[in-house]
Amino acid sequence: MAVDMELDGGGDGKGKAPPQISLSGLFLACMVAGGVQYGWALQLSLLTPYIQTLGIPHALTSVMWLCGPIAGLIVQPCVGLYSDKCTSSLGRRRPFILTGCIIICISVIVIGFSSDIGYALGDATEDCKVYRGPRYHAAAAFILGFWLLDFSNNTVQGPARALMADLSGRHGPSAANAIFCSWMALGNILGYSSGSTNDWHKWFPFLMTRACCEACANLKAAFLVAVVFLGLSTAVTMVFAREVALDPVAAAKRNEGEASGPLAVFKGMKNLPVGMPSVLIVTGLTWLSWFPFILFDTDWMGREIYHGRPDGSPAEVTAFQEGVRQGAFGLLLNSIVLGISSFLIEPMCRRLGARAVWVMSSAVVCVAMAAVSVLSAWSLGDFGGSVQDAARAPAEEGGVRASALALFVFLGLPFAVLCSVPFAVTAQLTASRGGGQGLCTGVLNISIVVPQMAIALGAGPWDELFGEGNIPAFAMASVFAAAAAAAGVVLLPKVSVRSVSMAGGH
Repeated sequence: MAVDMELDGGGDGKGKAPPQISLSGLFLACMVAGGVQYGWALQLSLLTPYIQTLGIPHALTSVMWLCGPIAGLIVQPCVGLYSDKCTSSLGRRRPFILTGCIIICISVIVIGFSSDIGYALGDATEDCKVYRGPRYHAAAAFILGFWLLDFSNNTVQGPARALMADLSGRHGPSAANAIFCSWMALGNILGYSSGSTNDWHKWFPFLMTRACCEACANLKAAFLVAVVFLGLSTAVTMVFAREVALDPVAAAKRNEGEASGPLAVFKGMKNLPVGMPSVLIVTGLTWLSWFPFILFDTDWMGREIYHGRPDGSPAEVTAFQEGVRQGAFGLLLNSIVLGISSFLIEPMCRRLGARAVWVMSSAVVCVAMAAVSVLSAWSLGDFGGSVQDAARAPAEEGGVRASALALFVFLGLPFAVLCSVPFAVTAQLTASRGGGQGLCTGVLNISIVVPQMAIALGAGPWDELFGEGNIPAFAMASVFAAAAAAAGVVLLPKVSVRSVSMAGGH
C-alpha cells in the first residue's frame, strides 16, 4: 500500500554541512550533465540505425544495448558507494565525474572512426559508395566503443546527480533536479540538432574516406563536436562544484568493520529507507514502458514511417536515412518540451503531489505508445502490413509523418517527469536517513537497468515474430505503462507537498 510520509531535509550525513552555493553557481556546477547528455543524444538517435549499415541485423541491434543495463547494474551502485566514502582532495563526486568524462571522450572517438578502424583491419577495400555488405571489423570496433561509452556514462551519471543534491543546500533537491533536467534538455537539443543535420560532411569534407561516406562522416563530426563540448562542460563543473572533502581519519573510523565493494551494495539494499522498495518497483515498470521507444524511435521513423531499409536499395537507404534524421528532429522537439516542462514539475508536485504526477505521466505514456502502434499500422496498412513490403513502396507523405512528429512532442512532458520525479522522491526518502545519497541513487538505477536488460534481450526476437518491425515492442510498452500507473496508485509513498521543495540530501 501507499505510505504517507512527512520528511525533513538533512545534510549529507557525513558530519559537515554542504557548502552554500548560489543558484547560478549550482547551475554552472551541473554543466557536465549537458555535456554527457549531448553524447547520449547522439547515441540514442544515430547508433541503432548506423550499426545496421555495418552488417548487424535489426533483430540483434537491441542486444547491443545490453551494455547499458550491465554497466548500470555493476558500475552505478559501486561508484555511488565509493563516491559516498571518497576522501579525495577534489571531493567525493568530482574524481569519478572527471575520470568518466575522459573515458567518454575516448569511446566516442572510437565509435566515430569505427569504419576507418575496420578498413585498416581488413574490411572490404571497395569504396563505401559502392560496397553495401557487412563490415565486421568496423562493427567490432563500434561495439567496443559503444560498451565503453555506456560504462563511462554510468560512471558519471550517479555522482553527477548526487553532487547536485550535495550542493543544493537551501535551494532544495527539487531545484537541483530541475537544473539537472534543464541541462539534460539543452544537451539533448544540441545533440539531436547535430544528429538531424545532414551537412557535417560538407563543412568537414576531410572526414570522408573510402570507408566513411556522407552518413558516416556526419556521425564522426557530430561526435568530435561532442568531445569538445564535454571537455568544456567538465572543466566548468570541476571549477564551480566546490565540494567539502571528507576527513580521511574520520571516514576510516566510520567505515571500520563495514563491508566493501558489491557486498556493501547488497547490504545497503537490505536497509533501504521506508517506501523505497515501492519506488523501485514502480520505477522498473515505468522504464519498461519507455525503453522500446528510447531504443528504436529513430529506427521506427526510418522503417515504419518513411518505409526505408538500412541494407536495401539506394532509394530505400536514402529513405531510411531521411527517416532517421526526421526522428532526430523529433527528439529535438521532444527535448525542447522537456526543458520547458522541467521547470513545471515542482509546481505540479506542490499542487498535486509527486505520486499523482508520476501516475498521470504513466497514463499519458500508455496512450502515446498505443498511438505509436496504431500510427505504424496505419502507415503500413496500404502496403500489406509489414515493413518489408512497405519498404518496396514510395514513402507516404502528409498526415502520418506530421502525426509521428507530434507524438515526439507529446512525450516531452512525461519524459520530464521520468527524469525528475523518481530521483526527487528518492532524495526525500534518503534525506530521512541523513545520507547515503550516492548508494541510493545507484540502487534506484538498478530498477532502471533491469528493465532495459529485459527489453534489450526480448524486443528484437519479439519484433521478429511479427515481421521484424517495431510495432509489437511499442504495443507491449503501452501495456507496461498501464501497469506502472496502476502500481503507482497502490504502492508509491505519498511524499508531503512541503517536503518536495525542502533542502535536503539526495
